[in-house]
Amino acid sequence: MLSESATVTDIRPLDDDLAAPFQIEGQPARGRLVRLGSVIDDILGRHDYPEPVARLLGEACALAALVGSSLKFEGRLIVQAQGDGPVNYVVADYDTSGGLRGYCRFDATRLAALEAERPGASALLGPGVFIMTIDPTGGKDRYQGVTAISGETLALSAEEYFAQSEQVPTRVRLAVGQVHDAEGLRWRAGGMMIQNIAEDQARGPTEEAWERAQILFATLGQDELLDPLVAPETLLFRLFHEDGVRLFPAKPLTAFCRCTEDRVAGMLRAFPGADIEAMIEEDGRIHVTCEYCSREYALDPGLVT
Repeated sequence: MLSESATVTDIRPLDDDLAAPFQIEGQPARGRLVRLGSVIDDILGRHDYPEPVARLLGEACALAALVGSSLKFEGRLIVQAQGDGPVNYVVADYDTSGGLRGYCRFDATRLAALEAERPGASALLGPGVFIMTIDPTGGKDRYQGVTAISGETLALSAEEYFAQSEQVPTRVRLAVGQVHDAEGLRWRAGGMMIQNIAEDQARGPTEEAWERAQILFATLGQDELLDPLVAPETLLFRLFHEDGVRLFPAKPLTAFCRCTEDRVAGMLRAFPGADIEAMIEEDGRIHVTCEYCSREYALDPGLVT
């Protein structure tokens, strides 16, 4: 029990690196909560990104976990944004096993020229597009939704995506930052999403209840999403204690990458022979670095010819 006025049921002990669904009791609003500790620190720590770029990738990863963890089938959820700004590409890839990975491409010179102290998504990416792709396994059709990049956080682009592509009223809050712990300065990220459940004959009108849920959601602070001392159930109680909130079992999240020597060799086989020859370095090998995990491969050219 959270209190006499709010309950959490079906709960197991929760920690970092999780995605957990919840339901506001008696109200037509449901949501998901993501907390990332060592997972996002691992992902961002593999790259020496400037702080604004790292924050943008952290947002993308938290968002991918928020949306991807709701999929009811095996596959992937890919969050991408690309524009003509200093950061021309950011991608986060969520696997329904709970695996998460991502990377950015950026122009260091243009990034350094930004006047904003902590530039947000639209300043970093510039005019461009926000894309979410659902990629089921088993030969099922891919689904992709595209909207314009909107606002200084990817949360606003995600809200616009759901309004246009899914016609589901949605609110999203994302947070990325660094905290000190016993091991030093570490990255953390968090996110929360609530969605309106459409009215029907049994439920009746939902507009008033949805407005109330949004007002309560708007009080959520970014520091609360990042604070490792604030448990998920405590955070939900702070927001929705007047109505009660039901928190369901969490899905653990991990940092992962799909790259293998065989996959890298297969990718290289798509290049013409002359290009393969040009890639061979002085040690007689082809050197490739995975953009996602920064792992370096030194391949024998015989593997790709």
